[in-house]
Amino acid sequence: MTEHISVLLTEAVELLNICSTGTYVDATLGRGGHSNLILTKLSSSGRLICFDQDADAISSAAQKWQADSRVTLVHSNFRYLRTELNKLNLSEVNGFIFDLGVSSPQLDQAQRGFSYQHSGILDMRMDQRQELTAYTVVNTFTESKLRDCIYKYGEERKAAKIARLICQARVEQPIQTTAALAEIVKRAFSRQERQRSHPARRTFQALRILVNDELGSLEEGLPQAIEMLKKAGRICVITFHSLEDRIVKQIFKKYSGQCTCPPGMPVCSCGRNSVIKTGPAVVPDEQEVVRNLRARSARLRWAVKL
Repeated sequence: MTEHISVLLTEAVELLNICSTGTYVDATLGRGGHSNLILTKLSSSGRLICFDQDADAISSAAQKWQADSRVTLVHSNFRYLRTELNKLNLSEVNGFIFDLGVSSPQLDQAQRGFSYQHSGILDMRMDQRQELTAYTVVNTFTESKLRDCIYKYGEERKAAKIARLICQARVEQPIQTTAALAEIVKRAFSRQERQRSHPARRTFQALRILVNDELGSLEEGLPQAIEMLKKAGRICVITFHSLEDRIVKQIFKKYSGQCTCPPGMPVCSCGRNSVIKTGPAVVPDEQEVVRNLRARSARLRWAVKL
């Protein structure tokens, strides 16, 4: 199994400006790359709360940090940040980090059904306690719903053709595996187009985002994190595609007090107050992209609580 390499690792943790006795939240634990580095900067009285909806990530961390009293693991989606932190008697913390998207172990486990490069059952659930799977979406959604999903979340210009091909194929028999779905999607592309990048990449991204309601979770969880930051606390968010980045920019803009009135309004009426101050976005350097191709689309946005 490929080891997950955390993108913008040192940059993100440095921007958190760790206080050794502070309390920090890793909202997307994964395989613990950012958490590991945060722990090296915390004293015995510091505290780290790690969220993940994937049971495998929680299990792996429990084995690794079972003797570390500074760490608390929460098996939950970060859209429930406030509820879960309140259960721990926490109303504010020193910093949050979000590393969005899918981890390498999830992609590499064929049975999880995330990857078009490994044949496995169509699943794609990050939280396997939920009912909705990619199999259900692909085999039961109407053609128009499939088209809208692939176009909206995958930004795939051939969404209509792909949706039509899926619906035609499933009449013969259910589409059960990632390999079968990838082959169907390929038919929507010419031989020349297939050579540029894998034709199923955007479709698989779209299905994963829909199944896990990734954008909805971000829209709910990020404002909670900003509101629960202590004064001078920091928040870092690493995104991997434009849909996520757009949401982060919009939420940061709202909380930084930038006017949201329509252009041409003679007087500001939105009454925005500055809650955070944002810093310049950070992108990986060439060396990191060479070491880890997954980094090529990453963008780190951060802010400080006023």
